[in-house]
Amino acid sequence: MIVITITAPDRTTADRLAGALVERRQAACVQVSGPITSTYRWQGATETAEEWLVVAKTVAERFAAVEQTLAEFHPYDTPELIATPITQASAAYAAWVAANTAPQP
Repeated sequence: MIVITITAPDRTTADRLAGALVERRQAACVQVSGPITSTYRWQGATETAEEWLVVAKTVAERFAAVEQTLAEFHPYDTPELIATPITQASAAYAAWVAANTAPQP
């Protein structure tokens, strides 16, 4: 299992992305929180922006599909897309994530 972290420019984008990831079985659960303040370097300048945090629980095999959905829904040229491995989880939760991210025939 992995946790994928994405930032979105507004709540609407974050919610649409969360819904698409779950509907497409690319994530078992997605949480949206914010707004948050992000400070970053972009095109040689330091920028600060209000963003929304999107956190998705999924399996590593679904990362490429999440990346495709992100490209479809996200307006940024270079959106944040970070995967962190989950080193421990309850057996029941891990099974639930696997079952809810398995492609349907």
